[in-house]
Amino acid sequence: MARNKPLGRKLRLAAAYNSNKPVPIWVTLKTRMRVRRGFRLRHWRRNKLKA
Repeated sequence: MARNKPLGRKLRLAAAYNSNKPVPIWVTLKTRMRVRRGFRLRHWRRNKLKA
């Protein structure tokens, strides 16, 4: 990937980076283990971004 990126691409990459976090522990406890993992979790090698 290019070292100098356009602002739009940089913002999309930052949004994808911030949204790729697991579900907090308190949510798992509050829902009594019904919600265990986020369905939007993305691995850098398996799922590629269209950014």
